[in-house]
Amino acid sequence: MSAIEEFLTATEGDVTAHVTESDGFEDVLTSVVESPAIGTPLPFESVTLAGTGVETDFSPASLEAAKTGVTPVSFGISNYGTLSLCADAAGTELASLYPPRHVGVLAASDFQTGMKDAFERLEAEFEAGRDTQVLATGPSATADMGTLVSGVHGPGEVHAVVLEDR
Repeated sequence: MSAIEEFLTATEGDVTAHVTESDGFEDVLTSVVESPAIGTPLPFESVTLAGTGVETDFSPASLEAAKTGVTPVSFGISNYGTLSLCADAAGTELASLYPPRHVGVLAASDFQTGMKDAFERLEAEFEAGRDTQVLATGPSATADMGTLVSGVHGPGEVHAVVLEDR
């Protein structure tokens, strides 16, 4: 089973995954973004948020009003269905946690198969100075008070856009 197939299986029911080539990215993105939307710049060649209606220079007020946050994903952990996001000055952590819908964008080549590989990747991220990571496995959820409730302290809906040709 490929890393993408394993990720799709692991996220079934929790994360809506969209696999696309770069040339189909804008169509996929616009199909899952609910406006108003904020986001942080994507690190992929020929894939950008320009022209998508996603505001990349956002304020606290636009963050609060946003229905969707779009962010790059450092890497995915395929067998857990987990997305690792680096907190940065652009606001990736904020854009991924505050809006009710999060859209994470990652390259298919950035999947790690398990925790051993993920810890090695985290070590490399930390050594490069990217030592604050959010590990997100689906929508936020808590059962602190008994019944499982989703979307209480983070997004209630998560989409992963996987770029096959990156």
